[in-house]
Amino acid sequence: MNITIIAIGSRGCVQPYVALGVGLEKAGYRVKLATHAIFENLVKSYGLEFAPVGNNPQELLKKIVNQLKNRNKIIPLNISFKIAFWSAFASDLDSLMNDCWECSQDAEAIVYSELALPGYHVAEKLGIPAYGAYTQPLRRTNAFRHTQSNFQLPQSFNKLTHIFEEEFRWQFTRKKINQWRKNMDLSPLPITGSFYQQQQQQVPFFYCYSSSVIPKPDDWSEWTHVTGYWFLDSPSSWQPPKELVDFLESGEPPVYIGFGSMRSADPEALTKLILAALERTGRRGIILTGWGALSNTDLPKNIFQVSSIPHNWLFPKMAAVVHHGGSGTTSAGLRAGVPSIIVPFGADQPFWGQVVAAKGIGPTAIPQKQLTVDKLATAIETALGSEEMKKRAAALGEKIRAEDGVKTAVEVINNHQLNRGN
Repeated sequence: MNITIIAIGSRGCVQPYVALGVGLEKAGYRVKLATHAIFENLVKSYGLEFAPVGNNPQELLKKIVNQLKNRNKIIPLNISFKIAFWSAFASDLDSLMNDCWECSQDAEAIVYSELALPGYHVAEKLGIPAYGAYTQPLRRTNAFRHTQSNFQLPQSFNKLTHIFEEEFRWQFTRKKINQWRKNMDLSPLPITGSFYQQQQQQVPFFYCYSSSVIPKPDDWSEWTHVTGYWFLDSPSSWQPPKELVDFLESGEPPVYIGFGSMRSADPEALTKLILAALERTGRRGIILTGWGALSNTDLPKNIFQVSSIPHNWLFPKMAAVVHHGGSGTTSAGLRAGVPSIIVPFGADQPFWGQVVAAKGIGPTAIPQKQLTVDKLATAIETALGSEEMKKRAAALGEKIRAEDGVKTAVEVINNHQLNRGN
C-alpha cells in the first residue's frame, strides 16, 4: 500500500514524520514523504522516497520577523504573531495545495501534519483515507486550552479557545482552500471550517507525544490516539565532531542553549545576554546558532558553539537544556531526562513551557521578549540546584524512553485499514 506523508514546518516539525515513515516501511508500506526541499537529504538518508512541497520555511520565518518589526504596538504581540504567521502562510497556500495534489497521485492513504492543511482536502478528492498526525494536542477539549491560545480563562472556557483558534486560522486560509476545492469539483466548506468537518467525519487523529506528558482527555473520541513520541535517532554512520567530544570530556556537563528554527530581531544582543548569564552562573555551555536566533561570535573557552547537532545524542550529556519550547525540541529534552528551561518565542511554545513547569521538570518559562541576564541565570541555577527537579526529569525521561510511539501509530493504521476492508 502506498502512503504519502505530508509534513510542513521546521526541522523539529518534520523529523517525527521521517520516523513514522521508517516505521511504516518496516511494516510493509511504500512511503513517500512530501516536505520542504531543504529536508531532502534528511528524508533520503533514511531510505524514504522524497517529494518537494511548499516553499522554504526559513523564508516564511523571515517574513514573519519583518512584519513584527513594523507591527502596530496597540495589538498584543501574541496576536500580531498569529496575524503575521497566517498571513505569510496563506500567501503561499496556492502553490502548497498544488504541490500536495501532484505528489499524492499514487497515494492510497495520506498522513498530514498540523500545517499540511491540503492533505485532508487532497485525500477527499482522491477518495482515500486521511490521517491527521499532530505533534501538539489540537482537538477540542475542556481539559486544557488550545496550545496557541494565550487567554487565561477558567477551565470551563477551554473548549472555546479551541474553537476560536480553529476559526482564526480558517479565516486566513478559507478563500484559497475553497477556491481549490471549487476547481476540483468539491463543495466549499462553510464558516465552521475543515477542522470541524474532520471531527464530524471521524477522521482518525494521531498525537505523537507521551500520555505521561499530557494524558488523553476523557472528552476525546475513540478515533483520537495519543501514541507516544515518534523519535528519529541519528543514522548509525553519524559521528560527532571530535572537537565537541573533547569539549564534553574536559569538564562537568554543560548547559545547552539553542532556539532551533526561531529567528531574533537582534541575534548579537541575544547571544551576549546568554553568554553573560552563563558567566554569572559559572557554568560551561553549548550554544546552537540554529536558523538565526543566535549569532556566530568569539567565545570564551568554556563555551562551545555548533550550528546543528542531533538532540538525541547531545541532550543526555547536558546538565540542563535551554530552548524555545518547540514540540520537537521539548520532546528531545524530556526524553533525555534532564531539566528544561523554556524561553518561548510564540505559537505553541508557551503551552509547552507551562507543561514543563507544571510537571516540575523545569522552572517557570521566560518569554523571549522578557528575557534578561538575571532571569536566565536564576532559571539555570534553579534547575541545576534542585535535586527534586532533576529526579522528576530523570523519572519522566525513563518513562518516555520505554514507549514506542511509532509502533503504536503503525498498529493503529494497520487496524484501520483492516477494518475498512471488512
